[in-house]
Amino acid sequence: MKSKSDHIKPPMRDGVSASQVFLPRLDKTNIHAQTIFYFLCQHFPHISTDEWAKRFDNQLVFNAQNQALTRDTPYQSEQHIYYYRELAHEVEVPFAHQILFENEHLMVVDKPHFLTVSPTGQYVQQTLLTRLKYETDNPELSPIHRLDRETAGLILFSKKPEIRHLYQQLFADRQVEKIYHAIAPFNQHLQFPLEFKAHLTKGEPFYTMQIIEGEPENSCTMIGVLEVQNDWAKYELKPITGKQHQLRVHMNALGLPLKNDQFYPTVKHVDKAVFSQPLQLLAKSICFVDPISNKPMSFHTKRQLTF
Repeated sequence: MKSKSDHIKPPMRDGVSASQVFLPRLDKTNIHAQTIFYFLCQHFPHISTDEWAKRFDNQLVFNAQNQALTRDTPYQSEQHIYYYRELAHEVEVPFAHQILFENEHLMVVDKPHFLTVSPTGQYVQQTLLTRLKYETDNPELSPIHRLDRETAGLILFSKKPEIRHLYQQLFADRQVEKIYHAIAPFNQHLQFPLEFKAHLTKGEPFYTMQIIEGEPENSCTMIGVLEVQNDWAKYELKPITGKQHQLRVHMNALGLPLKNDQFYPTVKHVDKAVFSQPLQLLAKSICFVDPISNKPMSFHTKRQLTF
């Protein structure tokens, strides 16, 4: 087995970092593999054999010494290998991000609608993280918290992996104040401002969330009205907790689904190449005390939502 000094992680390619896989002893798996190619095909059944063959043929799979592997490379347990993902076709997102602030530890970015934060099954190059890694040549960039593809606005990135947990702990301890703006129907019979609490859990389809009545509350949002225009209103949303899709689900539960929401109240399958109806949800501001400098930090996007 090679020593740690022989271990070389492949460099970024166009802002995409290599993914890492550890090859276990086969007697600890249900897989019987003579080659690394065969192991990967069995270990990742959601990726087609043709796709793995293409990655090997295009020299996108490497060992820990940064040597390209072939489909015939024998399986060798207890080592790391690396591979790059690439998609045959990715829909280009025609909107730009903006870096609002950065120091040696932190980067604050203003994200446009429709841009996924991190590489997923459908997006690799067309993600905010890949764009930023390419732009800054920093392979260690990592998002500190979530922001949906459909939502625009502010998101924080760590520039060094060893300090990322310090900022994440701020979110865990609810020491970060986030304010969102949203456009949704106006209901004059509801009294604002109001506090909405509910028990949120995974829904169906799996990428949605749902409210379960009678269970302990695990999500909370403060909701106020900023402006009313005919049947619509601009709301100020302050999430006290940070559950997935929390703001969208809470507003929908009040009978106020966000304008252009493709998930709530019902899932609508929209062409990913259509950018004409952005979800009217914006991460407007974020405030916290920096855990390293102990100085108060406050950031605001200049983006605006429209009725």
